[in-house]
Amino acid sequence: MTRVTAEDVARVSTGYDLDPALSWSLRAEAYTDPRWAAYEVPAIFARTWQWVCHVEKLRDPGSYLSATVAGMPIAVVRDREGDLRAFYNVCKHRAHELLSGSGKTRNIVCPYHAWTYGLDGSLKAARRADRMASFDKSEICLDQVQVEEFGGMVYVSLDPTATPLRQQAGDLAEEIAFWASDVAELTHAKRLTYDVATNWKNVIDNFLECYHCHIAHKEFVDLVDMDTYEVVTHGIWSSHFAEAGKHANAAYDVSGASVTEHAVWWLWPNTCLLRYPGRGNFMVFQVVPDGPERTLETWDFYLESTELNEAEVESVHYIDDVLQQQDIALVESVQRGMRTPAFDQGRIVFDPARAGSGLSEHGVHHFHGLILEAYRSLAGLEQPAALEAAGA
Repeated sequence: MTRVTAEDVARVSTGYDLDPALSWSLRAEAYTDPRWAAYEVPAIFARTWQWVCHVEKLRDPGSYLSATVAGMPIAVVRDREGDLRAFYNVCKHRAHELLSGSGKTRNIVCPYHAWTYGLDGSLKAARRADRMASFDKSEICLDQVQVEEFGGMVYVSLDPTATPLRQQAGDLAEEIAFWASDVAELTHAKRLTYDVATNWKNVIDNFLECYHCHIAHKEFVDLVDMDTYEVVTHGIWSSHFAEAGKHANAAYDVSGASVTEHAVWWLWPNTCLLRYPGRGNFMVFQVVPDGPERTLETWDFYLESTELNEAEVESVHYIDDVLQQQDIALVESVQRGMRTPAFDQGRIVFDPARAGSGLSEHGVHHFHGLILEAYRSLAGLEQPAALEAAGA
């Protein structure tokens, strides 16, 4: 791991204040220096709960899914008793990856030498090894990873000491159940993918404020009633709510909408959950870093059926060809600006007159606080004394 010192953490924290009305943003080096990008893998992504799929993908015993989390190959399975299990997707014989893609299986069989594991991760058979008197297959099992079903989705954490997600964000699960009670019954209908030339934190910064919406998203502010737009921050998540889709607008057709709210949640650090006006729907916008200045994005649509109706085709077109293109242009421009000597950090805009205002950047400030907390934690610094020492 690229070494980051306590002095580095103190420097990048300079200007951040616990009060958003007094705070500056993260410094530009956190978005451009490869050392910070490398540091974030163990400091953030290996320690947090990461989204892997909708429960639909792992509903039946024997169903499985392979994924990559913080650069590590992971496999998630539903065992024969109906419990979710996750493992490093690595054979204990010669380290070959075990499962690929998704599907159903009775056992986990390595495609290299056919070592066979049960869905509980225990070794069931190893070709010709039973001839070795010293070989005891009961001593061998796959390395487990924490896994949890939460809000209709499946998440994993590489940190064996991670507090359960439901304990960290149980109120988020309650909100999702209230605003999107059908989430677990929806089905995957479409995936969009994007390769964006920016740091992943720029994408999250942009997602967490609508201060830019009137300027950059004319169609969005016609879809959503911005007078009702509210952003509320919680421990490791934040919510965006507004009335929406109640009249003809420039974004897409909402004339037959049964959902007439804009309900969006961000879950630390990189999972964005969305419920837009229309038929029953739920979307997952996942933001994955690939180096300091490249981000891979997926946008998955879960709908009432795999066949999109005319209004849903229109809404997907709006998100893909309008909203996302606007946001990608914004965050790529920001990345270019952060490389210049003209920018180091910017002042957080906070609306003291209206708590939760959608035109305030307190959601961004909340995210930056969690970033700095993760940096300090891995560096072994005290919380929040180190923040105060850094100039907060």
